[in-house]
Amino acid sequence: MNVFDILGPVMIGPSSSHTAGAARLGRVALALLGEPAQKARILFHGSFAKTYKGHGTDKAVIAGIMGMTTDDSRIRNAPEIAAQHGLEVVIETGDIDGAHPNTARIALTGASGRTVTMQGSSIGGGNILVTQVNGLDVSLTGQYVTMIVRHRDTAGVIAAVTEVLSSAGVNICNFRLSRQYRGGEAVMTIELEGSFGPDLNDRIQALPNIYSSTMLLPI
Repeated sequence: MNVFDILGPVMIGPSSSHTAGAARLGRVALALLGEPAQKARILFHGSFAKTYKGHGTDKAVIAGIMGMTTDDSRIRNAPEIAAQHGLEVVIETGDIDGAHPNTARIALTGASGRTVTMQGSSIGGGNILVTQVNGLDVSLTGQYVTMIVRHRDTAGVIAAVTEVLSSAGVNICNFRLSRQYRGGEAVMTIELEGSFGPDLNDRIQALPNIYSSTMLLPI
């Protein structure tokens, strides 16, 4: 634990959990989409659902979806800025079974028609944990460079991906695999340490049986 885990991040208040963490969730969703969002549907659960208006959680998530950082003064006016830029936002509240009290499910659509749905929680001090991407279980914190690799569930895919990482001198500090069913779609979540460039993602993307590979920088 470092001093920033205790004091929280530099941010626009009032709450590191309900504002800073929420903004980071929005930025992860944007990174996963890979292009500016035109539509956003946000579902708040638990404490988020009860207090999002008073704590500005809605403004923070919208700001994150537009790429704003936790200390951006424009967060306070994020809904108005979204409207000006043609970002259509729908906010709902509801229950998500087994979810952390500070959980949001964010569904985005980009100009190209590309979509992504992400579920994540703000777990305190501005820290987050993303637990689902497109309905598949993942585990990422946004603190490390992270590879999200969607692939066919077949023999040799994991070995091929890890061989690329090993050959680049990359250290894997966290790995999780989730699949729909045997032979169906699966997703690897790989948090990395080391020195490497964006070509690493291109090398993984080019492997057989890879549907998509996304490199998320620390957020």
